[in-house]
Amino acid sequence: MKGVAGAQRPMNVVILAAGQGKRMRSDLPKVLHPLGGQPLLAHVLDTARELGAGRICVVYGHGGETVRAAIGAPEVFWVRQEPQLGTGHAVLQALPHLDPAQPTLVLYGDVPLIGTATLSRLGEVAAAGLGVLTIEMDDPAGYGRIVREDGKIRRIVEERDANDGERTITEVNTGFVMAPTQALARWLPGLGNNNAQGEYYLTDIVALAIGEGMPVATTQPDKPWEVLGVNSKVQLAELERIHQRNNALLLMEQGVTLADPERIDVRGELDCGRDVSIDVNCVFEGRVVLGDRVEVGAHCVLKNTRVGAGARIVPFSHIEEAEIGPNCIVGPYARLRPGAKLGEEVHIGSFVEVKNSTVADRSKANHLAYIGDATIGRNVNIGAGTITCNYDGANKHRTVIEDDAFIGSDTQLVAPVTVGRGATLGAGTTLTRDAPPGQLTVSRAKQVSVSNWKRPVKKK
Repeated sequence: MKGVAGAQRPMNVVILAAGQGKRMRSDLPKVLHPLGGQPLLAHVLDTARELGAGRICVVYGHGGETVRAAIGAPEVFWVRQEPQLGTGHAVLQALPHLDPAQPTLVLYGDVPLIGTATLSRLGEVAAAGLGVLTIEMDDPAGYGRIVREDGKIRRIVEERDANDGERTITEVNTGFVMAPTQALARWLPGLGNNNAQGEYYLTDIVALAIGEGMPVATTQPDKPWEVLGVNSKVQLAELERIHQRNNALLLMEQGVTLADPERIDVRGELDCGRDVSIDVNCVFEGRVVLGDRVEVGAHCVLKNTRVGAGARIVPFSHIEEAEIGPNCIVGPYARLRPGAKLGEEVHIGSFVEVKNSTVADRSKANHLAYIGDATIGRNVNIGAGTITCNYDGANKHRTVIEDDAFIGSDTQLVAPVTVGRGATLGAGTTLTRDAPPGQLTVSRAKQVSVSNWKRPVKKK
């Protein structure tokens, strides 16, 4: 939940994403670590697009082509910063790809929750010159301090370069700035690196702007967490909970009933109809659509799935790339794999798995069954222990069960095979040939009782 942006002004966006992220202790580039199911950098790119950026430039370094390949984004200009000599040096690398007639907004690939409303306001205060996003912090340790005189910003001093008096300042720099691109072209090549880190700081442009008489204005974010960055797995986990709490609040504002807003994870896009209820510890991945009056029980996982109105997903079900029709009941402990399509009022019960199969209206498989590569008609009953034997070791084959068929328990259907309309298969049948419509088909060994048989005795 990033806020609602106001009227947008044309702009360039530069996203700084070259950091190595040593504190992450991972081979994965820092900006590719996931938040809410997508890379940190992807969140920032989405924000840039929401702002209507004319040109987006990502300055990357560590991770190299891995970052580009993971993100894609063909409309983005990708610029490698090598070596990494600071934020000012990074923006300098992007300058050739920017529209000089439009201002440039600087974002950060490891600060994923910045809101569009906050950035729009930064654009408004920067209309006459340079805009800087600042924030008041009770503990400003590690941040550059905003130095003011007579209430006006005069410069930004990094903590390592600050004196004792400057370290007491609680207004700090967030790093987000918007500046005229032509001014950046004047300032950035002349930045110095006479500081504790020997880097070219983007923050030095504040003093340069003031030296030219350019207005410098500041604003602050709507929420403090908008400007929190990720430098460790601890910080990543903290931002994940903030992100999930924001998702939960938005869902409840839209009318969704959550049993506990602290125990839901949306790792993608969740679209809910009216009167939807979601119990605890559910995970939604990719794009999930829940129709009106859908109930999702506790501990369910839904990925890239559409659920029709009035359906119930009973606890501990795992559903991926499936379509569930209206008024179905799925679970508990059901698994729908990719390609599963259920019609209306279908029941898929405990420990039933459906893969690449269609199950038509009012059919039921309530217990312990596997339905793979099958076409199931209407009003079909599939007994406990039934499996479609769809794989011959090299190829998959299809099973067809027509309307009104009854499949007895512990039946194996060896595909390719068809069960005709209204047919009944006796319990324990192994079906290797088509079963004719309307008839009982049974395939089982003759039952024999041996009167003089003795159970083996364990040898001493």
